[in-house]
Order: sequence, then C-alpha cells, then structure tokens
Amino acid sequence: MPVPFVTSSVTLSVSSSAKSSAMPAFHRRARSRPAFAAVLVAALAFGTTALAQSPGYSYTPDVGQAGKDVVWVPTPQPVVDKMLELANITPKDTVLDLGSGDGRTVITAAKRGVKAHGVEYNPDMAALARANAEKEGVSKMATFQTADLFEIDLSQATVITMFLLPTINERLRPKLLELPAGTRVVSNSFPMGDWKPDRSETVSQGCSNYCTALMWVVPAKAAGTWQMDGQRLTLKQSFQNLEGTLGSNAISDAKLEGKKIAFTANGVRYEGMVDGNAMKGTAAGGKTWSARKS
Repeated sequence: MPVPFVTSSVTLSVSSSAKSSAMPAFHRRARSRPAFAAVLVAALAFGTTALAQSPGYSYTPDVGQAGKDVVWVPTPQPVVDKMLELANITPKDTVLDLGSGDGRTVITAAKRGVKAHGVEYNPDMAALARANAEKEGVSKMATFQTADLFEIDLSQATVITMFLLPTINERLRPKLLELPAGTRVVSNSFPMGDWKPDRSETVSQGCSNYCTALMWVVPAKAAGTWQMDGQRLTLKQSFQNLEGTLGSNAISDAKLEGKKIAFTANGVRYEGMVDGNAMKGTAAGGKTWSARKS
C-alpha cells in the first residue's frame, strides 16, 4: 500500500541494497537478525526525530555520501529558486520533494506560503530538515517523513520536485504520467527519457554544477477518436505531442499542456481544454467548438 505523504509519522523502508552511511552497523546486523533490526530501525527513527526537536540537535551530511539509490548532492539554492519559479507555485499548490535531503526545496517553498512536504530515506537527513525548518520558522508549512520515494502516494501533490538520477526518473515516470493533468514535475538537471520537458532554464549566476531546471506538465489523455461539430477528430498522442486528422485534413502544430490543447487544421487554429471524454474551446475568429470522445 502506498504511504500517504500527509502523515506526520515516520516510516522507514529498508532493503538489502540500502546504503545509507548513517547506519553502517545496522545494515550488517539486518541480514542475520531481521526482527531485531526492525526494532532497531524504529528506535533510531524515533530517536532521530526527537533529537531534531531539540535545540542542540546537530548533523552534518557529507556531499557525495551514499544513500539508497543515489548519493547526496545538494541542489544549489539559485537552482531551487528557478525550479519553483518554472513550476509557478502559488499558495494553492502542494509541493512534494522526492529525496528532500537537508530540506532546502521544501523550506524555500514554505517561505513562499506554499505547503510543502519532503520524502527522505535517510532518517538523519530528514531530522536535519525538520530542524532546519524549525530554525526558519516554517515547520508548520514544511514537513518531512522518512520513507522510500517509490512507496509514496504522489496523488496529493500539484508540484513534484526532484534531483534524482535519470534511471530513477524513468522508473518514476509511469506513476507521474498517471497523476492528474496539469501536475507539474520539476527536475534538477536530469531528464525523463524520451518525455521531453515543456520548459527548461539554466542558471548562470551562483551555480557551477547541476544548474539546469527541467519542467514537465502531466498531459491529459487525448488520444482516440472524437466527434467534433459533425467532423471526426482522430488524435494520436506521445506524451504532450499530438498528431492526427480533422475530417480529411491533417492537423499540425498540435500540443497538450496539462488539460490545455491546441492544434491547427485547414488553416484554422483551435484552442481548448480537455475534460475527460469531452473537449471545448474557441477557434480563430472567436467561434466556439466542442468535441466528445466516441
């Protein structure tokens, strides 16, 4: 069962491939004493959370330290700012940061009045992030949990941020494409395979490595045959890109951005919104149009 990210409880998923440098001794014992290891993990997670609430809590991560699937390299703050700018976050959004590290992306979003949540496998890092949020005065808006990002329910987020390897991005991609149309996904530097970003920008000031923000908008599902004002509209879809025909005319310059759809047919530009099995919008000159999937 997916772990909901709104919970305030601490959940730690441990596999034999976990490589967190925070608990080397535990991983050695886990192979021979699984029951004891489970109790120890719970105790460590609880103790780390309690320490994070203490003014004296201190943990210093090392850049490049091993994690479950990636090593930890922090996103430069100017890139964090650019990622959230590309996503155009507002207080109506909920940001979910996968692999939240020291919490900087979640905390930055919270400072902008946006509810944000971080998922981090390493309990020490998650505890550090909570302590950092407390120091910045945003602990009510910036929350964190210790969990495996592949077991998290993503559906409550309107914006998902990440700094993960391309292989992990591609493993996540099927789940991302099933999210509601319009959900924004932002990655620091690494792509999503052949799902090309809708927008990207590179930061030149205050960043020397991993300086590009990539943003995708989860597209609506528009492929199929539609009846559009007495004509047949046939659409083939590859992520946000479309091709097809309206009547006997091929469409061109066709694209989706979330629920927004736009295409040209027989010299006329059509723009509208996809809502499940229905579409409607306006054509050049102000004429309205509608379509229903057949």
